[in-house]
Amino acid sequence: MMDSRDSVLIKDNSECAVIVAHPDDETLWAGGLMLMHPKVKWTVVTLCRKSDPDRAPRFFKALERLRAGGFMADLDDGPEQTPLDSGQVQKTIEKLLPSKKFDIIITHSTSGEYTRHLRHEETAKAVLALWNSDRLFADELWTFAYEDGNRRYFPRAIKDADLLVGLNEEIWRKKYDIITRTYGFDRESFEAKTTPKEEAFRRFKAAC
Repeated sequence: MMDSRDSVLIKDNSECAVIVAHPDDETLWAGGLMLMHPKVKWTVVTLCRKSDPDRAPRFFKALERLRAGGFMADLDDGPEQTPLDSGQVQKTIEKLLPSKKFDIIITHSTSGEYTRHLRHEETAKAVLALWNSDRLFADELWTFAYEDGNRRYFPRAIKDADLLVGLNEEIWRKKYDIITRTYGFDRESFEAKTTPKEEAFRRFKAAC
C-alpha cells in the first residue's frame, strides 16, 4: 500500500502517461503502481528499440498485462550512449503521445535510477522541458526516485521520496513475472535482481 506520508491515490479512470527510455523501464520502476490501478487509462511510450525484433513485441505483450496502451520510437540506444539532441527527444515524445493532456505524467529522474544511463536522464529532461513550457499538460508530474549508491548495490527506492508504494507479494510477483517471462530476462540478470518491491516517486504539481 502507499506510504502513510501521502494518502493521495490515483483516481479510477484517470488518464496517465508513463514516458520512458526503454521497453521494460515502465515495468521495473512503475509496474507495481500500474498493476495496482487497473482502471486507470495508462499510456506508455518508450523512446528506443522500436526496430528491436525481440524487445519490441515483448513490450506490447507487457503492456497487455499492465492493461496499458503504448507507442515506440527508435532513437539511438547504442552502447556508446552518444548524447541526443534535446530538441529531437522532445519532438519524439510529442509525436508518440496521442494526447498532450493527462492527469499525471510519470517519467525518469534527471539523475537516472542507477549509475548511469544517459538515455534515462535525457528522457527526464525532455519531459520536464515540455511540461514547463506547456507543450505537455498534466496536473502532476512524477519522477522515479531510485538510487544505487554509485553501483554499490542494486537500485532501491529513495526513502525520503514524496511517494513510496509498497508492493504486496501478489503484485510484486506479477511484476517480476513480466520482467522474467514476458521480457525474458534471466533470473540472474540485472533487471530480475533489481525488480523493486517498493516503488518511489518525486511528485511535482502544476502551478495554478
